[in-house]
Amino acid sequence: MTESDGKPHPGQAAPGGEPEYADRVYRSVPGVISGVFLLAVAAWLIGDAVVTGDGKTPYVALAALPVFALPVFAYTLRPAVFANRSRLVVRNPWRTITAPWASVDALRAGYSVELLAGEKKYQVWAVPVSLRQRKRATRAQSRGNAEHASRTGLGMGLAARTNPVVQGSPDPTRAWSDQVTDVLTEMAESNGRRPDAAGPLVVRWCWWVIAPALAGLVALITVIAV
Repeated sequence: MTESDGKPHPGQAAPGGEPEYADRVYRSVPGVISGVFLLAVAAWLIGDAVVTGDGKTPYVALAALPVFALPVFAYTLRPAVFANRSRLVVRNPWRTITAPWASVDALRAGYSVELLAGEKKYQVWAVPVSLRQRKRATRAQSRGNAEHASRTGLGMGLAARTNPVVQGSPDPTRAWSDQVTDVLTEMAESNGRRPDAAGPLVVRWCWWVIAPALAGLVALITVIAV
């Protein structure tokens, strides 16, 4: 899923009479694709076990469904980053962090992208760091060859191609995760003093995913033990 086009919504305005822009949205497209694939395989295997299995096999398969499917959903389909003029929302597998820009201390991309806010550190799952992309980007930057840069841009991966950072195509001399981190850092710096960007950091656990997964685990252990 790509970031928003940055166009204002007709008939809507932000505080102060400024046009209201759609959220920028970032997520790992390869992660989403792998999640859909894993869920499809699980559905096929569990469905086959329920239909053709004998004894307690169908019950074990049904109990295993939330134990497998919900974590896969949480780690592949759920993670996303939403950013607008007033706040940054980081949707991680088990938690959602809502950080008004004034509460954001820093964003950094090392071996993972991290949000520093409220004297705590949160990993940004939706923007994975690819060391391979960084190596390719470094080679493209050092050589300064337009043809090589074009080939590198095509080979930077599905996430780079389908998650443009600034109104168009990605920069082949920068890894996608580093570009996203720079954009979010610029947004934090430019919006941090806005009146509507103030407020406390809010962290909420995703109980609607956690509770069914735990209940499924208990059911699975019970079915196997009986």
